[in-house]
Amino acid sequence: RLGHIRGKLRKKVWINQGDIILLSLRDYQDEKGDVILKYNADEARSLKAYGELPESAKINETDTYGGEEEGIGFDFGEDESESGGEVDIDDI
Repeated sequence: RLGHIRGKLRKKVWINQGDIILLSLRDYQDEKGDVILKYNADEARSLKAYGELPESAKINETDTYGGEEEGIGFDFGEDESESGGEVDIDDI
């Protein structure tokens, strides 16, 4: 899903990987939502204690998606300017 950060949080609260946020899903757009609130670590621990978050939720950990050995899936090709070959304007 695509999440939009509301105006009150924009440029004031930075959201990083692994942060616990409150997201409001839109009724009229299934693929979009709005970020309402970012929980700090104490609030996230309280939510976990109350059973609102699953026991598997990681708090204060940035490595939530595994290590670097998994590979991201990007394949970077050679840049045209670095290849040394000349480009003819008619070929473009």
